[in-house]
Amino acid sequence: MTETLPAGLLPQIASGLQISEAIAGQLVAVYALGSLLAAIPLTSLTQGLRRRPVLLTTIICFVVGNTLTAWAGSITVVLVARFVAGCAAGLAWGILAGYARSIVRADQTGPAMALAMVGVPLALSLGVPIGTFLGGLVGWRGSFLILSALSVVLIGWIIFKVPDAPGRTGDDRPSLRRVVATPGIIPILLVILAWMTGHNILYTYIAPFATAASVRVDLVLLAFGISSLVGIWIVGRLVDRMLRMLVLLAIGSFAAVAVFLSLIGGQGLAVYAAAVVWGLGFGGAGAMMQTASADAAGDGVDLAQAMVTTAWNLAIAAGGSLGGVLLTTGGTTLLPLAVAALAVAAFLIALAARRFAFPPGHRTPLTTDPTISSTSHPFLRKAAAPDDVR
Repeated sequence: MTETLPAGLLPQIASGLQISEAIAGQLVAVYALGSLLAAIPLTSLTQGLRRRPVLLTTIICFVVGNTLTAWAGSITVVLVARFVAGCAAGLAWGILAGYARSIVRADQTGPAMALAMVGVPLALSLGVPIGTFLGGLVGWRGSFLILSALSVVLIGWIIFKVPDAPGRTGDDRPSLRRVVATPGIIPILLVILAWMTGHNILYTYIAPFATAASVRVDLVLLAFGISSLVGIWIVGRLVDRMLRMLVLLAIGSFAAVAVFLSLIGGQGLAVYAAAVVWGLGFGGAGAMMQTASADAAGDGVDLAQAMVTTAWNLAIAAGGSLGGVLLTTGGTTLLPLAVAALAVAAFLIALAARRFAFPPGHRTPLTTDPTISSTSHPFLRKAAAPDDVR
């Protein structure tokens, strides 16, 4: 919500700070830049620290960033506050998946990450409309103060309810070079870059695309958001049994949607149907990619997740930039064509990465250490039989 809220408040922010809407839009961009630059170095530096204090520090930074944004009298202060909040977000994304895996049994790691990631489609689908709604009620400054207040409540809840987990120390701390060289990591990052760049081309410019198709953008986003929640529920139930199949189905359906939109040019009900299929595949994307990277990285899970965060934010920036060029060059008709090409590329990479990145079969937990995935190396993976589960 902290990341997406400004998009629904651009006119008010621009008027309040006496700047253009284009400059106000940089509140989203500078936040993503902070995440992009900070995710890997901050995650690496904090590997040895206990997880709960690190997570609490990131949320305190959200409180500070949102409060400064609400009270700021100049765009310079706002941009600095947003950059700091973005850096905190990069660290939070770097540790969340490993933290979620470390506080459950080994056979619950996949569903735990899917549940932890349920906030992603919620924020993507609700962040902009809630921002617009709150802005009408309490103004843009009040909207950011509400986020700060909610963050304070979240801090208290984490202190009293969320179990702590140890960091990694000494020889147990893998190096960045070692994690990058781990088989499967590079293909996973390439899939994220191609898939999410395509997604962000369409998602960033869904308003002009919907307008050209004569459909309501709010209803398209609602259809996308609801189906995303269904998608993440499906992934949470099935990710431990059929990760590879889920990944291929999600990317393949997205490619089919893009081809479909390219052929029909966006027509009424067809756009809503496409949004539903698109959301079903995207809803569990974060959980699937983080599960795959955590399995491949093993004890390098935190650094792997930081790389996932970096790739994700690169894709956001690339999608926005490339989509803008396409929109200026050839209008909305070029958007689904580019998306289709990127989705097909992501599908082919995932299809080829069968051995290490997206292996077939059941993710069978074979370790009692809850901080390490039992499937951290391909030779530990095997098809599950009832005796194996018991």
